[in-house]
Amino acid sequence: MIGRIALRRPPISPAVVVLGGLIVLAFVVAMIRYANGLGATTNLNDNTAWGLWITFDLLCGVALASGAFITASMVYLFGGERYRPLLRPAILTGFLGYILVIVALLVDLGHPERIWYLIIFWNPHSVMFEVGWCVMLYTFVLALEFSPLVFERFGMEAPRRLIHTLVIPLAIAGAMLSTLHQSSLGSLYVILPDQLHKVWHTPLLPLMFWLTAVAVGPAMVILESIISSRVFRRGLELDLLGGLARVIPFVLAAYIAVKIGDLAGSGELGLLTEWDLESGLFWLEIMGFVLLPMVLFSLPAVRRSRAWLLFSALLVVSGVILSRFAVGLIAIDKPEFAASYVPHPLEFAVTIGVVSAGIVAFGLVARYLPLFTEYAGSPAGE
Repeated sequence: MIGRIALRRPPISPAVVVLGGLIVLAFVVAMIRYANGLGATTNLNDNTAWGLWITFDLLCGVALASGAFITASMVYLFGGERYRPLLRPAILTGFLGYILVIVALLVDLGHPERIWYLIIFWNPHSVMFEVGWCVMLYTFVLALEFSPLVFERFGMEAPRRLIHTLVIPLAIAGAMLSTLHQSSLGSLYVILPDQLHKVWHTPLLPLMFWLTAVAVGPAMVILESIISSRVFRRGLELDLLGGLARVIPFVLAAYIAVKIGDLAGSGELGLLTEWDLESGLFWLEIMGFVLLPMVLFSLPAVRRSRAWLLFSALLVVSGVILSRFAVGLIAIDKPEFAASYVPHPLEFAVTIGVVSAGIVAFGLVARYLPLFTEYAGSPAGE
């Protein structure tokens, strides 16, 4: 049933050249930032200290890397052995995601050289302290889960067997750490009841952040699998992806129930009829990026189609990005005298470069390490 795939290695393409150029540009911008400070490369100010980099690179990046702990939990903790062919790419995507979050933070932090301070200067009353420790520890867990690929590539059997004996403890640690920091990212905004618009603020933000991470994890696995099958001209585990997609509507339904129930319980459903920017974003998220993929993923025909699976997964990913931007940037009130914040073009350059680095790194691992496995399953679909 399962064996290693010998990938066809396409020659260097124009896309690779473009990605390389974007990475170089991001590196140059980072050097300018280190030499001249944040003001030289960003439009951040005293009223908007967290902008594009924190909102996308951290809030969105951590959520989009959640496929690793979801897939590992399914395989090792919930009896989903049949999903093992999806595990290694999911772990790689998560591992790269967390590494790139840390890289982006090194550009965004006012004193990046102090990023290690939380190891020795403890502030257990801070949510950011807990997030920092969980991200650091979970990145280490992901490194251990990824290491068998390296050990197999170089014939290091003893350490590979050692990691194999630890897979269940690692999966438990990964699920625990991910649950803690995925939810705690929402806790960062619970303390802003007067600044965050009432449509988006709730004490249940930690639960909502966790639910959206659980929903987007399988969507990212679907997205990565379909794209990599096309790029590397390999088979597609379509029946496995269809099975994975079955989980998403239930998680999205729980998210809607919590979201609507919270507004009803607090007597704030009327805010949804004010038709301002914040309520408009709410309806866009619910109708376009929650209800629609719920319906699509519930249809057997969609779960059997490569194109429809890809489209539906993109909807979920887009919805999570929208909700993170709404909470982290758009729906936060500023003082009337505050300068408006529009991301500097160089902020976009760094973010795009970081994403490009992740794509290139995934491609390199796929070329030179045993990332994919043969799977004798259903046809590839339409």
